[in-house]
Amino acid sequence: MKWKRLTRTLSGLMALSTALSLGWGPLFQEGRASASASSYNYAEALQKSIYFYEAQRSGDLPANNRVEWRGDSGMTDGADRGIDLTGGWYDAGDHVKFGLPMASTATMLAWSVYEYASGYNQAGQYEEILDNLRWVDDYFMKAHTAPNELYVQVGTGGVDHAWWGPAEVMQMNRPSYKITASCPGSDVAGETAAALAASAIVFEETDPAYSAQLLTHAKQLYSFADTYRGKYTDCVTDAASFYNSFSGYWDELAWGAVWLYLATDDQTYLTKAIAASDQWGKEGQTSHWGYKWTQSWDDKHYGAQLLLARITNDARYITSTERNLDFWTTGTTDTRERITYTPGGLAWLDQWGSLRYSMNASFLAFVYSDWVTDPAKKQKYKDFAVGQALYALGDNPRNSSYVVGYGVNPPQHPHHRTSHGSWADSQTVPANHRHVLYGALVGGPNSSDAYTDSIGDYVSNEVATDYNAGFTGVLAKMNLLYGSGQQPLANFPAPETKEDEMFVEASFNSTGPNYTEIKALLNNRSGWPARMGDKLSFRYYVDLTEVYNAGYTVNDIAITTNYNQGATVSALKPYDAANHIYYVVVDFTGTKIYPGGQSAYKKEIQFRLAAPQATSFWNPANDYSAKGLTAMSTVKTAYIPVYDNGVKVFGSEPGAVTPTVPAAPAGLSATAGNAQISLSWTASAGATGYNVKRATTSGGPYTTVATGVTATSYADTGLTNGTTYYYVVSATNAAGESPNSAQVSETPTAAPTVPAAPAGLSATAGDTQVSLSWTASAGATGYNVKRATTSGGPYTTVATGVTATSYADTGLTNGTTYYYVVSATNAAGESPNSAQVSATPAAPATGGLVVQYKTTNSSATDNQAYAQFNIKNTGTSAVNLSGLKLRYYFTKDGNSALSFWCDYAQVGSSNVSGAFATVSPAKTGADTYLEISFGSGAGSIAAGGQSGEIQVRFAKSDWSNFNEADDYSYDATKTSFADWSKATLYQNGTLVWGTEP
Repeated sequence: MKWKRLTRTLSGLMALSTALSLGWGPLFQEGRASASASSYNYAEALQKSIYFYEAQRSGDLPANNRVEWRGDSGMTDGADRGIDLTGGWYDAGDHVKFGLPMASTATMLAWSVYEYASGYNQAGQYEEILDNLRWVDDYFMKAHTAPNELYVQVGTGGVDHAWWGPAEVMQMNRPSYKITASCPGSDVAGETAAALAASAIVFEETDPAYSAQLLTHAKQLYSFADTYRGKYTDCVTDAASFYNSFSGYWDELAWGAVWLYLATDDQTYLTKAIAASDQWGKEGQTSHWGYKWTQSWDDKHYGAQLLLARITNDARYITSTERNLDFWTTGTTDTRERITYTPGGLAWLDQWGSLRYSMNASFLAFVYSDWVTDPAKKQKYKDFAVGQALYALGDNPRNSSYVVGYGVNPPQHPHHRTSHGSWADSQTVPANHRHVLYGALVGGPNSSDAYTDSIGDYVSNEVATDYNAGFTGVLAKMNLLYGSGQQPLANFPAPETKEDEMFVEASFNSTGPNYTEIKALLNNRSGWPARMGDKLSFRYYVDLTEVYNAGYTVNDIAITTNYNQGATVSALKPYDAANHIYYVVVDFTGTKIYPGGQSAYKKEIQFRLAAPQATSFWNPANDYSAKGLTAMSTVKTAYIPVYDNGVKVFGSEPGAVTPTVPAAPAGLSATAGNAQISLSWTASAGATGYNVKRATTSGGPYTTVATGVTATSYADTGLTNGTTYYYVVSATNAAGESPNSAQVSETPTAAPTVPAAPAGLSATAGDTQVSLSWTASAGATGYNVKRATTSGGPYTTVATGVTATSYADTGLTNGTTYYYVVSATNAAGESPNSAQVSATPAAPATGGLVVQYKTTNSSATDNQAYAQFNIKNTGTSAVNLSGLKLRYYFTKDGNSALSFWCDYAQVGSSNVSGAFATVSPAKTGADTYLEISFGSGAGSIAAGGQSGEIQVRFAKSDWSNFNEADDYSYDATKTSFADWSKATLYQNGTLVWGTEP
């Protein structure tokens, strides 16, 4: 959740009120800070805070990835624009890559290395912080695709936030958004320039070539920001609900210029920074620059003025910096204004990320205290920063850490999707996080020190990259002050205890004297890391001793399925044929099973193994995979092993077997085709593969044309038509190869035939078009469509080589009757024409009412369909809505029941109802329609008026996906209201608008 980004103005007013008219309330406590400062391991805290950024990585993770529960993700980012935008950081507990806070975070981290490199070195974390800076800097340069072009967001906020699952298995579309010269964003371009310039300074000593590359991009980006001015959220509107640039862009223009000056010593940049500072916003009606906030992803003037104070020694910047720091500490000297302090001593600015702002202010206080020469100011600002750091680490009324995985009683339930590891798209499943998000600073307490460690409390318990930015720098300084001799944790992070990730839950669905029916649920609850399971299978092992003892064989056991969510079920295969042990492979390859929701993480199949009717020897009690199964409920069982792309990932197979050489295959047969011969044979007990051998002389010598064939069939292709070929097949396993089978022969021939005329031709008229459909003709490779304006012809061919069994003839004249026939073609020629059909296109019905339509959901393949309507009255008299019915046509894509919701209606959602009906016979793009009706409370539409927006959606009862792309009434391009004739309107039962399918 990121709605917090909009609360700055309102909550800021609360935080900025004076604590008391004369007194300040509790001050930060220097004595307590000093006394408890040595009780924390700052090297460990810094180590973990840096590790948090590795847990936020998107893209192709490097070989040195330390986060065992993270895998590659977002691997198609940028594909919608034909570029590579993989990499970077996910913003917070979600998976959007927002450019403004990402760049702000990178600048703060680089600044902390610029100031406190020795703190990172002392903690043994210098290489780690550089590695994480390089990761994000590489992404920024990748996103900077041209001098005046920068991609600033990947993913859509609302769509991303609607799903709760791990990053590795995201299925939603992730559009890419950019700024350009015609649609600029000085704020985000200026901040990205600052990040790259600050990093260029950091890398100058260890990697000068990389530093130069960073600086080149920084200069181009600053020129882009300065030349083409504008707020990026005016262009990238999706970001406005999450990271709106409230402060404008003058702060980033100054910020970026300051860092470029520090990186280049070019006076031009210092001049630009000073000029931009003249445009900074004032605090209320005062003449002072803003001082009642602090450095943040939005407002950078606080950091810029501090650096300008050091660079220029100009009293304006010094005074403004100290006014801001005094507001955070003892109060401003002239206006006696001071930030709110919690009873426990936290300088509390805002409910969203209260600790984040405290840590940012503390970092500024540390940096300024290092520079200012006045001993009292130096001590005051330093003590403030130390006290706030200790509050975050555990010196607070809870006596608990606010850093995940660090200190005493740290947060256990941060609002973070991937570390939670849900497989069910639910914040409550599992009850506890599967992974430790080491080093993440949570949002923090309210103004009364109250805090709830709840995954659902995204106000207090979300984490974000910018939350840890100033905090990481504070830890580097605290390590210098109090961490002498401290060491980070060795062998960090410790391996996590993994749960079973992919497994089968099963039960007896039904049993009888001659059969067993199994209900099996194949689960993918992977989390180390989460991963797609589109090649999963499992094996069910049976002991057929009683079958053979009764005089039957494996070939007498039938396998059928009763309910199937995407698997193929094999015939029984030998495992230990000598002991009559066989298994069934239930293969879900091609079906996506992934930890992404109730309908995604598990798939069900019900399959039956049955002996012949009227027998009673069947006995499942000796079956290996039946161990522990009952008819009461499904249980997880290790006796049904699971395989991912053929590799066993769960469960156990029956004990080891000693193979014997199989018998020669029986029942070999051959069927000739065009330049090929298809062979089939009966399985040999105990065989693991087969060798196919061919000769052109009866009796051989034979040439082996295929080895290790696992099926009991083979197609030998590329043969010469008219030549006779002779075949034998042998069976193999670990013990050796069987004798050859009996020989068969066959002669391939080429004999294509002209297809029959297409049957079932039908025609449906529309507005200036006729839609045709017909039944496929056997052997046809294409179809020719012919049209006439006189019954019986002559016909004009309007389309050739049509590969589908439908065709839309467009651009016709309404009111004219057209006659059609279709012929089928292949290499042998063209069939006779089909029976003739006719249709007369007509303009859509119109009257005084017009239906407008749009959709805000560009995905045509998700599990809900959305539509929005507006009804306009272009007539001269009012129309009662209760007399109107609106129809939306679609294909149901399955047999599940449908549910309807009206999410919003200007006339009142309670006055809008929906029902579903079948289109009979079904038409192209429509086998069902939604009929929307209005209650008397909806009122009427005045002449020249409109109903206002009506937002509806519908879904299946099993929440399976639709495919709206072929729906008659759906149009993904209509993202704003437009007249739409494919939604029909009826007034008192009469069609008054639109064209029915």
